[in-house]
Amino acid sequence: MRFAPSDHNNNWHPLSHEAFLALWITTVGNLPLWRAVLSTPDTQQPGGLHVIGALGTILTSAMVIVLWLFMWGPWRRVLGVLLLILSATASYFMVAYGVVVDPTMVANVFHTDLLEAQGLMSWSLVFALLFGAFLPSIWWWRAPIRPVAPWRHLWQRCIAVLIGSIVLATALFLGFQGISALMRNHKSIRYMINPFNSVYGIVVQGFGETAKAVQPLRPVGLDAKSEIGTFNGSGSPLVVLVVGETVRAANFGLNGYGRQTTPRLEALRDEGDLIYFSSVESCGTSTQVSVPCMFSRLGRSGLAKQPEESLMDLVQRAGLGVYWLDNQAGCKGVCDRVPNAFVSSLVPPEACRGSECPDATFLQALPKAAAAIDSIRDARGSLLVMHQMGNHGPSYFLRSDPARKTFLPECETNALASCDPQTIVNAYDNAIKETDELLASTVTWLKRQERPVALFYVSDHGESLGEKGIYLHGMPWSLAPDVQKRVPMLLWTSPGMRKFLDVQMSCLKSLGAKPWSHDNVFHTISGLLRLSSSDINPAKDILASCRN
Repeated sequence: MRFAPSDHNNNWHPLSHEAFLALWITTVGNLPLWRAVLSTPDTQQPGGLHVIGALGTILTSAMVIVLWLFMWGPWRRVLGVLLLILSATASYFMVAYGVVVDPTMVANVFHTDLLEAQGLMSWSLVFALLFGAFLPSIWWWRAPIRPVAPWRHLWQRCIAVLIGSIVLATALFLGFQGISALMRNHKSIRYMINPFNSVYGIVVQGFGETAKAVQPLRPVGLDAKSEIGTFNGSGSPLVVLVVGETVRAANFGLNGYGRQTTPRLEALRDEGDLIYFSSVESCGTSTQVSVPCMFSRLGRSGLAKQPEESLMDLVQRAGLGVYWLDNQAGCKGVCDRVPNAFVSSLVPPEACRGSECPDATFLQALPKAAAAIDSIRDARGSLLVMHQMGNHGPSYFLRSDPARKTFLPECETNALASCDPQTIVNAYDNAIKETDELLASTVTWLKRQERPVALFYVSDHGESLGEKGIYLHGMPWSLAPDVQKRVPMLLWTSPGMRKFLDVQMSCLKSLGAKPWSHDNVFHTISGLLRLSSSDINPAKDILASCRN
């Protein structure tokens, strides 16, 4: 295949070659951006074409300048291919799931394991990469380039950058008012500009991870201790903390949802031992942010501060038993210094579907995890954490047992936009019922323990199910809809645990309607275990006001 005559004068000049690539990325590589821009009221009123033209000129000029500045030497073709792949991939996910690309979303990508990545693979992604990256890359790689003397090439490139900068500055000056209004009224657009959004996210994430790596981990709970020893000869407390995955409060039956997605939990509430917290805000919109945050004493306000140890470290330092049982993509650093295991390592291989274990296998692994806790520590009390697979999307239909599916038909693909909206909700609600089954069965197991016991459940973040064209989660906090930030949280306590804590159920029930957040988890779990430390803030302990 030939792209131009062999005559060097008819071959591509390096600068024009790069300019054409910039034009392709700005137009075809930014289809989600232009679709979003054209759908805004700002571009559908008088002066809208002026805004569109100015924005197109600015983005093309900026892309051209960047390529002219950095595409030197033998790596220019490789860099061009990487930019095409980056743009095509980001465009696909922005179109398919209505997400935007910011540093948090990039962090999610960096921390995605193979199982999660496989869940996002589809033929539509293959076609998007084929037409958006592979075919343009063939042209980019094989197009004949005219040889230019080094010094001549240098001054030509400098002049080109100068001209591009003048065009960029002029477009900014003429279109500033309209573009600033567009960005101010529709903040998500700034996270849709390919490939600057991805590159910016990668740089921020890279520097952030590097900064964290060189900072020492601040210890937590150096003075931590148990306030009370073994309780009246009836044993020490055992708290099971279940970290849910991608469950939004809007679809939780206990939250007043129109469907009965939590029938067994509602029965436990009717027995009088369970309280549901109806107004709870997550720390972030992704697991990577929320899990470390809820286990931190600092909460959301301390996300950008010096990294430090977690609740697990504090409990262990106080001399109690701890164990982290995971059925997800890891604990995000929270359990690195305490005993931990993946569910798959504690159950027979046939209990799992290949590399993924259903959450029901927790019930097989839970007794083994409890037995693995050091007996001396367990005599003072124990915290056992179960990190669910939960409602991890987009393949919600895989998260529930076929024998327990109630809401049919389901969306049975990860290409959610191709499904009827109700089938997506059906699959999602069936997955919540699976969590209902797990939590209620865990309570049944706890009731058999001859000691004060409690179960605390909270989801890490919510989920979008197609509202306003948005799917999944991970939106920037300032842009994320409430369904990604409002999560279910509940507490079940045995009569023995309430006696151990010296609280009355009537008082606990009064706490259900108050506003809480992930910021309360660290301090509330510490309170359930009757721990004291200068790092524990009693004012953030949900149950503190009910203790005598």
